[in-house]
Amino acid sequence: MSDNNWHSATDIQKIFDRIAPVYDDFNHWLSFGQHRVWKQMAVNWTESKQGDIGLDVCCGSGDLSQLLARKVGKTGKVIGLDFSQALLAIAAQRAYDDYPCLPLEWVQGDALNLPFEDNIFDCATMGYGLRNVTDIGRCLQELHRVLKPKAKVAILDFHRPSQSWQQTLQKWYLDHLVVPLAQQYGLKDEYAYIMPSLERFPVGTEQVKLAQEVGFKPVIHYPIAGGMMGILVATKTVNNEPN
Repeated sequence: MSDNNWHSATDIQKIFDRIAPVYDDFNHWLSFGQHRVWKQMAVNWTESKQGDIGLDVCCGSGDLSQLLARKVGKTGKVIGLDFSQALLAIAAQRAYDDYPCLPLEWVQGDALNLPFEDNIFDCATMGYGLRNVTDIGRCLQELHRVLKPKAKVAILDFHRPSQSWQQTLQKWYLDHLVVPLAQQYGLKDEYAYIMPSLERFPVGTEQVKLAQEVGFKPVIHYPIAGGMMGILVATKTVNNEPN
């Protein structure tokens, strides 16, 4: 997959449709089970509460959506949005089988053109999606638009650590654990894109600036997992004006 083509919207959609059947197993094994802890941290940072209306963008198989739905409770509602129909089908089936009472709705849509009105969500999450959109600024702008004033979004994704030894460890992890395991499932090309995407992905300080440019304030980036992951927490300003 060439550098010029891998990150088109169509290519990324096809990647996630292909990996959908093994997506959950991969996340569990490749994070040594820690992805659930990181996702719970993201949900907690949204400061969501009972009765809230929440949005989980690039929801994948629905882990974050379920965690957020538990926080908002039966009086609230969470919409999980993804452009992969295959992943949405898995998310809906998992939720129906395991937690049929959770207030969840699934919508196929584009993170760069959210199919929602302005100022309607009390909280939002995004897990491993910001790195894959074709326009990060536009994605953040759309999140800002649909959130209510004072609402928070928490965005979990890979992060390039600042220390050289951490960078080396991260590259070893991707090259020697992620890709070989993917190869066993015939998905080497689909997972080999992670390192190139990470090299292009803005570091935490750059993510903060991008979020501020579309009107979020305050904005904080929290490095986690030894700096190899990060959570961007952004609050929509009350006056809805860019800063």
